[in-house]
Amino acid sequence: MATNSQSVDLVDGDVVRSFARAALLAALISATAYVSIPIPISPVPFTLQVLFVCLAGLVLGPVWGSVAMILYLAAGAIGIPVFSGGNGGIGHLFGHTGGYLWSYPVAAFVIGAMVHRGRTLKDVSAVSIPVLAVSLLAGLTLIYGIGVPWLAWVLEIGLAEAVSLGAAPFIPLDLVKLAAAAAIVKSGRIDTV
Repeated sequence: MATNSQSVDLVDGDVVRSFARAALLAALISATAYVSIPIPISPVPFTLQVLFVCLAGLVLGPVWGSVAMILYLAAGAIGIPVFSGGNGGIGHLFGHTGGYLWSYPVAAFVIGAMVHRGRTLKDVSAVSIPVLAVSLLAGLTLIYGIGVPWLAWVLEIGLAEAVSLGAAPFIPLDLVKLAAAAAIVKSGRIDTV
C-alpha cells in the first residue's frame, strides 16, 4: 500500500538562516563578555562587546542585527552568564551598566539601517569607508548616549562625572573596535545574510 506524503515549510529558509546568524552573533557577543578587564578609574569594565554590536548591524542589517542583540539580552536576563565578567540575571540589566546593554539593539539597528538603507542587505565590503565610519560612530554615540546617563542615574552622580567614568576611558579603545569592525567587513570574508 502506497502512501502520499507532503512536506510543508513552516518557516521560510531565509528566515531560518537569518535567525541562525543572529543566534551566532548573540553567542559571539556572549563569549566576548568573558573578556572583561576592570578599569581602575571606572565602574564599567573593558569588553569587546561593542565590536560585535557593530558587526551585528553591519552583517545582519537593522532587523536581524537587533534580533541578535535582543537574543543576547534575553539570554542574560534569564540567568545565563553572558554579561561582562560572566554575570547573568535580569538585575544586571538594571545595574550600573544596564544602559549600555539596553543600547545594543538600538545601536545595531541604526548601524544596519545607515549602511543597508533598508531591509535589503547590501554587500558590506562594497560600502564606502565614509558611510561605514559615520554609521559606526552613530552607533557608538547611541551606546554612550544611553549608557552614560543610565550610569549617572544608577550611581546618583552628575552627568559630567558619568562621562569621565563611563565614556572617556573607553573612547580610544572603542574607536579601535570600530576600525576593526570596518576592516573585518571590508575584507570581504564575512558575507551578509
